[in-house]
Amino acid sequence: MSDEEDIVLSELNDEELVEQMFDDLYDGLKEEIEEGVNILLERGWTPYDILTKALVGGMTIVGHDFRDGILFVPEVLLAANAMKGGMSILKPLLAETGAPRVGKMVIGTVKGDIHDIGKNLVSMMMEGAGFEVVDIGINNPVENYLEALETEKPDILGMSALLTTTMPYMKVVIDTLVEQGLREEYIVLVGGAPLNEEFGKAIGADAYCRDAAVAVETAKDFVSRKHNQLAG
Repeated sequence: MSDEEDIVLSELNDEELVEQMFDDLYDGLKEEIEEGVNILLERGWTPYDILTKALVGGMTIVGHDFRDGILFVPEVLLAANAMKGGMSILKPLLAETGAPRVGKMVIGTVKGDIHDIGKNLVSMMMEGAGFEVVDIGINNPVENYLEALETEKPDILGMSALLTTTMPYMKVVIDTLVEQGLREEYIVLVGGAPLNEEFGKAIGADAYCRDAAVAVETAKDFVSRKHNQLAG
């Protein structure tokens, strides 16, 4: 479209507006996303519908293109930042309406490791998929994980490491959960450049996720299975 500059969001019908928001998210346009969210709210959309249909819908496209190597980390961070702008408007409203959450995740980089770009990307993509994410930061000893799990009661524990020397610490955390009889209560996902599937299996994680897009798909899959088991 050559006349891109002339798009007035409020003049689009709902369907066109959601399509435009997909594009704006993809392009990392935070102000446009915030405007789009406010317009849909004015039109009587529920906060949950805006989250799932406009924002999560848009971030799903971003996730797929990231996975397929069409988009790269800087673009994904911009898209996630635009998503955050929309979320900041919706979060208090979602809390009021008690909207269903997809699930909750505690995530942090392990002890001895101060890398956080991958972890931050996973956090943003998970929020983009409608998860509540509690990020406990970098360099976390086992106590930090246990404390966060007890306080937050998440569905998922995510651990990341970028150094081959800090990778084994993930096993320390999982072994401690096993010792305390807590391992079955959480879906444990691990990730980071030096890891692979064999390593994830060897330390007793539920899954290894090679990047943020895979982490989101894996998390959704495990959480829906968990809910089905509880229901069944």
